[in-house]
Amino acid sequence: MKRAVFLDRDGVINAAVVRDGKPYPPASVAAVEILPGVADALAALKRAGYVLVVVTNQPDVARGTQTRAEVDAIHAKLRAELPLDAVYVCPHDDADACHCRKPKPGLMLDAARDLGLDLAASYMVGDRWRDTDAGIAAGTTAIFIDRGYAERTPTACAATVAGLPEAAAWILSATVRAP
Repeated sequence: MKRAVFLDRDGVINAAVVRDGKPYPPASVAAVEILPGVADALAALKRAGYVLVVVTNQPDVARGTQTRAEVDAIHAKLRAELPLDAVYVCPHDDADACHCRKPKPGLMLDAARDLGLDLAASYMVGDRWRDTDAGIAAGTTAIFIDRGYAERTPTACAATVAGLPEAAAWILSATVRAP
């Protein structure tokens, strides 16, 4: 079984579009901006042996405000520029009551099954309570990136950091401390 770092997309890997204190995805591939330090942080995690898996809610597909093709094109760009092993997407909205929309752990459970991942030895890095709650429900260690959004913040995370570079440093430090 392999260790993984699960990563939310918008606000963790690439810049989210923030309106009225809430984060939204970029509208197109051209609007995608990989956040500073992300490439180096992911490379360090990869060198340490972690499988890197994006798990992302993209409800704009269900809402009809973004196409699945555009979402897939964004992921193709991210995979071309970053050392990501897999991308799992929930294209549903809350009303769909699916198993995969975070805060449910379905995306991580599917990835663990497909990729042979040890959830207890893995981490979830997210910038919203839905991300960290899903990580906890899946049995991972959750790390919260606090972007100061106008929404509730999670309370049961192992760490709160300013960005993915700090999250990666925390994970690598924990890896060194582990027996």
